[in-house]
Amino acid sequence: MPDTYCTADTTDSRAFRDALGRFATGITVVTIPTRDGPMGFTANSFASVSLDPPLVLWSPARSAARFPFYAAARHYAIHVLGAEQSDLSGRFVRGGAGFDGLAHETDAKGVPVLPQALARFDCLQVATHDGGDHLIIVGRVLRVSARPGQPLLFSQGEYGRFVPGL
Repeated sequence: MPDTYCTADTTDSRAFRDALGRFATGITVVTIPTRDGPMGFTANSFASVSLDPPLVLWSPARSAARFPFYAAARHYAIHVLGAEQSDLSGRFVRGGAGFDGLAHETDAKGVPVLPQALARFDCLQVATHDGGDHLIIVGRVLRVSARPGQPLLFSQGEYGRFVPGL
């Protein structure tokens, strides 16, 4: 075992976060319509749940300022970002520009969509579950679209890209 390997109790939140950071994730932007205009949220807590019926989940933090809007949203879109789209990820984090000055479209349900995303899942919220300091939101996928390309990845606090064939 390498000398840098360490074990800590899960009450050490920094150690727990650092260990979770060893798992590379994709980056998504979840969008919803609001009375004040389109809203987006960068998230890496996205996963497939079921193929039949087609279900996915994502988990916003309860402490997020935009949390009440996402918890209540009936329809939303989850956009998987491509390796060249780290700028989009930054737009939808706390303090980011969001939709200001960003070209986008609206789907039939009024949800703002980013047409250049690597993949998009148009969803209807079908369930929520307690996830501690997060809410687990399960959506039925109503429509899906995808384009060729590599995903934007996140691990240990940094963006990266998938390298096939390793």
